[in-house]
Amino acid sequence: LEMKRIIIQVVLLLVIIVLAYLVYQSINKPLKFNAEKDKREATVIQDLKDIRAGQLIYKKMHDQYASDFDTLLMFLREGEIPIVKKVPDPEDTTFTRTINDTIGYIIVSDSLYGRRTNFMLDSLPWIPGAGKMYELDAGEVEKGGLKVHVFEAKAGYKDILKGMEEQAIINLIKARKDIEKYPGLKVGSMQEPSTDGNWE
Repeated sequence: LEMKRIIIQVVLLLVIIVLAYLVYQSINKPLKFNAEKDKREATVIQDLKDIRAGQLIYKKMHDQYASDFDTLLMFLREGEIPIVKKVPDPEDTTFTRTINDTIGYIIVSDSLYGRRTNFMLDSLPWIPGAGKMYELDAGEVEKGGLKVHVFEAKAGYKDILKGMEEQAIINLIKARKDIEKYPGLKVGSMQEPSTDGNWE
């Protein structure tokens, strides 16, 4: 009888340990998923901000956005921005007017990303860990009778979260689609003149 009681206690203890582990896992799994998701999203958001910064300067110089990464990267690598210094107008006796004097030029990528440590221009088009490029597009939309230049760069959660728990990714994509939101991260829009990111 004593032996039977000990066996029951041991079995109960094992059941408690297994249940405690399952409860811990059910809490810990989503926490770990969300922590990794946040980390990956932060990296992708930085990339999209960098792409947007490049596109805005490209548009300033070319009056339109770059529609592919080859064009954008070539511009970032070789394009030059004038360095302008304001100097007093020598013909102004009141010393109130200034003129812009170009004192040199700086490569676009140095101007935009020069202060960043470990910044690699060649990896800008690539979604980290996905082996795939961001989708980049540019064109025109009509707004109030006027043609407006637009661009869009995006990455879906399937690529951003590649290698993570499949079911959690499926649930996340479905949740985004249910509220008619893009299931991933994107900046700009091909439908309207916006350069906002969908995380902002």
